[in-house]
Amino acid sequence: MGKTFKMGQELYPLCLESHKRPISRRQFLAQGFLTGAATVTAPSLFSLFGRGGVAHAQVAPCSSPVGGAGMIPFMCFDLAGGANIAGSNVLVGGPQGQEDLLSLSGYSKLGLPPDFTPQQSVTDVINREMGLLFHSDSAMLAGILSKTSQTTRDQTNGVIFCSRSLNDTENNELNPLYGIAKVGSDGGLLPLIGSRSSESGGKSLAPPYLVDPGLRPTKVSRARDATGLVDAGRMAEFLDTYGAARVVEAVERMSHRKVDRLEALGEQAVASSILRDAYSDTTQLVKVYSDPNALNPESDLVITGLPDSIFSADEMNQSTFEKTAAIMKLVVQQHVGAGCIELGGYDYHNSTRETGERKDFAAGQAIGASLEYAARSCNDLVVYVFSDGSVSSNGQTDANGGGKGIWKGDNSSTAASFMLVYSKDTLAGRPLMVNDPSQIAEVRQQVGYMESDGSVETEATELSNNPAKLAEAVVLNYLALHGLDDQFEARLPEGTLGQVDPRDDLVAFEPIRTPPA
Repeated sequence: MGKTFKMGQELYPLCLESHKRPISRRQFLAQGFLTGAATVTAPSLFSLFGRGGVAHAQVAPCSSPVGGAGMIPFMCFDLAGGANIAGSNVLVGGPQGQEDLLSLSGYSKLGLPPDFTPQQSVTDVINREMGLLFHSDSAMLAGILSKTSQTTRDQTNGVIFCSRSLNDTENNELNPLYGIAKVGSDGGLLPLIGSRSSESGGKSLAPPYLVDPGLRPTKVSRARDATGLVDAGRMAEFLDTYGAARVVEAVERMSHRKVDRLEALGEQAVASSILRDAYSDTTQLVKVYSDPNALNPESDLVITGLPDSIFSADEMNQSTFEKTAAIMKLVVQQHVGAGCIELGGYDYHNSTRETGERKDFAAGQAIGASLEYAARSCNDLVVYVFSDGSVSSNGQTDANGGGKGIWKGDNSSTAASFMLVYSKDTLAGRPLMVNDPSQIAEVRQQVGYMESDGSVETEATELSNNPAKLAEAVVLNYLALHGLDDQFEARLPEGTLGQVDPRDDLVAFEPIRTPPA
């Protein structure tokens, strides 16, 4: 919202001389002339009723999403601190793909002693349950498996991006949320949310050339933040949903009559048109969201409250899972277009492996819970996982950490991120990956690659040493899931990725959803 100044008892938007006259709803939002849809109220009338409790509402499995732009829900997990992703969690390989094996010293650098490597392990160390290959002893995988059904995993596929980023800093431009919103993602209430009160909604920055103040993520880090997005007071309690909507429609009609007077001034026609839209939006939102518990993860029995719910009551008392529950509900049900969940403490090189295993397991639980909620809600979902830098091992092992390598320090050369996609189309099976044009690998599960010594090959792709271009590549793959990757330049003109042919090498997914009309 724009700045204000006070005159008497009234607050007025501050008109900035350096800005052009606003002509669109987004420009009105950015300069503070209108509030967004983060709070649904009808001034003066709603205030007569105050706040109060209403009957609980829950989302039944396979319920229809409430709103949105018809594009796939998108969630990202920002593992703040520099987490391990490559090798010990998601398998990574050389130029021929995930199974193009590294050297034993390369795997050791990624936390895997010789008897944990594909070359020397006495058991198969490759888990193929979700298309994207994980190490079978991955703590992150164990967390995902603990929260997902086999059916959900059978409908999931993914890609790993080998790309360096700076260690343990907010200066990485890794967050793709603004790009996701700009290419068409939107929700019934808001375009973007994040668990941190920051410009990106997480720790890492968004590429500054993609930032739009009108799209800034609203903070949601607990259940009450979700329910607080909409509050119609106690009208629904006294009047039921139909009655509450009738009251707001009356306010809308009265407001339109006032707007008619403004239009007589001629110059105010654009502003009054936008105000009409805002009142109409409010009326529709009250019809849909007259019960704030429609957004409450604690009232959703798919999420919690039953023996087979995704989270137990004890887990919902933990901040990691409460904010995951709040954001996944809003995103999967398409109240919001995309959301970011920051999970802290991933700077875990404390001369143990045990700490990292516990943190990775918790991240896996949050990721798995999101995929499972999408499956039970009969909706597609994209989950993107990234971190600011990474860690490496010197070969020393920790018996309390399963005998795997101890993380001894930050190491940006081992950094990677990955994307998982769940498709609700059970007849089609898991999402399809693009065939590798080189025909060296069957499908493209890996973009970029590692050198034999476990370090990112920085010349492999244009994103291999550029966090901002990595964020753009995520947006490109999001468009590809809709069959819209050929519209990348038109939908994201600020983008900096190269020409079309080289850019095709960055696309991993075939479409899973028909583009919205």
